[in-house]
Amino acid sequence: MDRKFQRALELVLKHEGGWSDHADDPGGPTMKGVTLANFRRYVKADAIKDDLRRITDAQLATVYRRFYWDAVHGAELPDGVDYAVFDFAVNSGPVRAAKYLQGVVGVVQDGRIGPATIAATKAMMRATVINDLCDKRMKSCAA
Repeated sequence: MDRKFQRALELVLKHEGGWSDHADDPGGPTMKGVTLANFRRYVKADAIKDDLRRITDAQLATVYRRFYWDAVHGAELPDGVDYAVFDFAVNSGPVRAAKYLQGVVGVVQDGRIGPATIAATKAMMRATVINDLCDKRMKSCAA
């Protein structure tokens, strides 16, 4: 596992809970932030709740890497920005995180991070990108 992803995953997991299976939760059964649907999609197609409850660290990393980190091209983003966008993706979805980043760096907000978004992000000061992204994220939560 590469160091950038490992570091970002460790930080994200500090804020993710354990087991959750509330009827009112649209995500359904969840363990350490991984839903049963995503566990089935990336790890074990016929998984049941008990399989999810026993998720291994390697399986957990697989889901987070494929569904969030790779979706936002975390490995290509500058240090610090990678974590801010990754955490945003985990909590609000990769498309939304990408659109907010794109808004901050001034490129087309199509929800897919590509060469233009990466170049624009690298051209700005990391602290500016991180602060602006987090400010916009928090404002969207308060609205």
